[in-house]
Amino acid sequence: MDENKSLFGTDGIRGRVGVYPIVPDMLVKLGYAIGCYLQEKSPSIINSVLIGKDPRLSGYMVEVALQAGLTAAGVNVKLLGLMPTPGIAFLTRDLGVGLGIVISASHNHYQDNGIKLFNSHGRKLSEDDERTIEALMDQPIGCVTPHNLGKVVRVDAAISSYVNFCKRTMSRDFSLAGKRIVLDCANGATYTAAPEVFSHFGADVQAIGVSPTGLNINENLGSTSPEKLQMYVSKSGADMGVAFDGDGDRVIFVASNGDIVDGDQLLYILTKALEPTDEGYQGIVGTLMTNMGVELALKKRGFEFLRTEVGDSYVKAKMSEKQWLLGGESSGHIICADATTTGDGIIAALKVLNVLSELNISLSEALNEVTLFPQKMISIKVADQEATLNAPMVKAAIAKSQGILADKGRVLVRASGTEPVIRIMVEASQLSLVNQHLTLLYDAVEKAENL
Repeated sequence: MDENKSLFGTDGIRGRVGVYPIVPDMLVKLGYAIGCYLQEKSPSIINSVLIGKDPRLSGYMVEVALQAGLTAAGVNVKLLGLMPTPGIAFLTRDLGVGLGIVISASHNHYQDNGIKLFNSHGRKLSEDDERTIEALMDQPIGCVTPHNLGKVVRVDAAISSYVNFCKRTMSRDFSLAGKRIVLDCANGATYTAAPEVFSHFGADVQAIGVSPTGLNINENLGSTSPEKLQMYVSKSGADMGVAFDGDGDRVIFVASNGDIVDGDQLLYILTKALEPTDEGYQGIVGTLMTNMGVELALKKRGFEFLRTEVGDSYVKAKMSEKQWLLGGESSGHIICADATTTGDGIIAALKVLNVLSELNISLSEALNEVTLFPQKMISIKVADQEATLNAPMVKAAIAKSQGILADKGRVLVRASGTEPVIRIMVEASQLSLVNQHLTLLYDAVEKAENL
């Protein structure tokens, strides 16, 4: 493996199909390496893995290639078919297998695909374990005798098991009767599960993004493109809209007036029925991208608030360290650790709706105490992320902006973990300050890139 390239990113996205590293022969090696890792790491664990995928077309190729490598390593494979990422995490621990493999590029378009790995407890593998698997890919695939091959079987009714799990996370008296909700499933992995779950609780559901072709996942739909959902909510007179991303681990809402309610705001709403004295809820975990307005509102209510690097694995690690039960990202990747081991868009949405029902308030009313700071983010394509970030002019611009803004705002300049870009975020009490410092930082990165 090239030491400067990695199979694993903060959200599990690996690469573009046909471009390093997502090519069939590499995937066979990866499957074999995962199988060897599983046997070496803990021989006592049941010698089998789950594989599930979102609807993107390349998932079928990736699935077959991984099967070949896994079975060559003597590992049994259970195929789940189309399944949201959190459903695969749930079934990995529920079925007692050694590993769960998700084939998905999350919120990216169909040209991309990737792999996420969950351990037997339904939690994402550590970076150390991922590096171990990468190192194992350097070894050749040995000759395999027929009696040592793994077997491949399909798991019947896998999606039904996950749907029933989602239902069980809510109390028996929870009801969405009388609520008109538009669901945007992004032509992704939630396209059957989400409408079934919300309808089960009595909601009047209108679903869009439920016709996946393998080539239209996240295309002008879903949590990263909520414009159509806003239009449908407005036209239908619905109470709200709920948008998932392609693999179902993210969620955002659209209020009846068309306003977008992002992950930061949903995180705050989830605390509305809680007190900082409740066990496991003394504090909330966000990221460097979490809006300062939400942070201030949480602190005003007595909750401690901690930021991590961007990425759900960092959020989960900090939650575990502090033994807190709630954390999430602006993108809508929310972890409700009282119910799940990873971000789950459907369950997070149900919990938000439960809070609104318990307090008998609307989405907008739930956010009366939150004044969001203006925030903008831009991405600049670069040839070398590390070199650009370390350029003296970029460092000087960051220091200058941070010094001027002080307690009136924040800047964040970071390398994307999924694309060859530098992301610049500026957040301040006034929009004019945001624009001023965004321009300053953008110019610095552009000059560094063109040197």
